[in-house]
Amino acid sequence: MEPEPLERQLDEAAMQAAIDEAKAAAAEGEVPIGAVVVRDGEIIARAHNLRETTKNPLAHAEILAIGAAAEAVGAWRLSDCEIYCTLEPCPMCAGAIVAARMRGLYFGAHDPKAGAVSSLYGMLSDPRLNHETPWRGGIRAQECGELLSGFFDSLRTD
Repeated sequence: MEPEPLERQLDEAAMQAAIDEAKAAAAEGEVPIGAVVVRDGEIIARAHNLRETTKNPLAHAEILAIGAAAEAVGAWRLSDCEIYCTLEPCPMCAGAIVAARMRGLYFGAHDPKAGAVSSLYGMLSDPRLNHETPWRGGIRAQECGELLSGFFDSLRTD
């Protein structure tokens, strides 16, 4: 499936911030996935996976970042915001992006096992849903993928 075009140019600083969040997750023993939400060119929320720390299956980086962004904005509609993630969102996170009516998604590595944007499902561009979110994936994919593979490799060797 081809990516939907995005009107705005990628914000390299935002993608770097998402990668930094993923590195922070790894340092805490969490799966290294990071996300940031940008509004008007400014990062308004950032998060990384906290499922192990919180013992909460919902504590994905994207869900936490979207929740923090909604709190910062004071509204559940984030139609003037983009989200930057190091990994293609899963069905839960893609659903949250649609529910928040986000303006765009940028992500790093594709996720052939759980990706709900283009790998397994096309949730963000499904016309049956009440909102479609333009997206672009594969941004710094090798770097994002290596964070994940390195993390899992270290678990296998420890």
